[in-house]
This record gives sequence, C-alpha cells and structure tokens, in this order.
Amino acid sequence: MKQLLDFFFNENFFWKIILTVWALLTSFFSQAQVNEIPNYHAKDMALHKEIVKMDSIYFNAYNTCDMKTQEALIDEDLEFFHDNGGLSTSKKDILISLKNNICNKVTRTLIKGSVEVYPIPNYGAIQMGYHKFFNKQEPNAKSVPSKFVTIWKKGNNNSWTITRVISLH
Repeated sequence: MKQLLDFFFNENFFWKIILTVWALLTSFFSQAQVNEIPNYHAKDMALHKEIVKMDSIYFNAYNTCDMKTQEALIDEDLEFFHDNGGLSTSKKDILISLKNNICNKVTRTLIKGSVEVYPIPNYGAIQMGYHKFFNKQEPNAKSVPSKFVTIWKKGNNNSWTITRVISLH
C-alpha cells in the first residue's frame, strides 16, 4: 500500500494536480449548493410576531373547537387548497367540515422556528412554515411535519383574516 501511495503522491506530479483540482471543484460545487437557499431573516419583525400571534389565536380556536373565533378569522373570500382534498371556496362549507371532522378529533402544533412571514404591501402578509396534526382517535399514529402557506389580509380596522391557504401533506 505504501508503494502505491508513494507512486501517486511522491513520484507522479500529474496525479497530485488532478487530485487537488478535483478536491477544489468538489468543495466549490458542494458549497455553492448549500448556499443557494438563503437563511430566512424577517424583513419586518413586528409583522412576523403579529402573524405568529394570529396563527396562534386561530389554531388555539381550531384545537379547542372555538367555532366563533375560527369564523371571525376566516375571510368570506377564502380559497383553501389542499393537496389531498382539492380546492374549497365556501367559508360555510369549510366551517361545517371543521366542526364535523376536526372538532375534538384533531389538533395542530406549529413546528417552532419554521415560520417565515413576508409583507404584501397594501394587502397583508404571507406566512409559510411547517406544522403537525395529531389525530386523537389514533393516538399512536405518527405525525409527520407538513408545509403550509397562509395569506393573511389586514382589514381597515387592523383586524386580520385568512384569505388563502395552501395545505400540503
């Protein structure tokens, strides 16, 4: 083995050059891929905190079957996109579905540190992140984090409503 290493590294300058170039290129390209997706930094920390608070208010109502609060936070002009269930646009139908299928059956937890919030001038904000749902009827079922996007609209009286949701599982 020593003779082989001596051949490549002591007696053959060509191989030294090839290995050095290969190591540099591998390092460069792997680093470029890692840095391609930038770390999230809130553009507006006050807005970020406000949207995380609104998310907490909505999902506390979701987890406790507070239909009145859920109704108040869901906009009349709702579009709910679900990768399994399709598109729902009726606020009334969604509230009925939440009451019949979610209340006292499912809870949601936000994955801490996953939320990104982006301001939308003259409208509100986009919230993206990861969450988990737990089915109380299947307490041993594994809950897998899934992505979501919520578009929040800020009303004239500084109230927030959910206008668009993309839920991916």
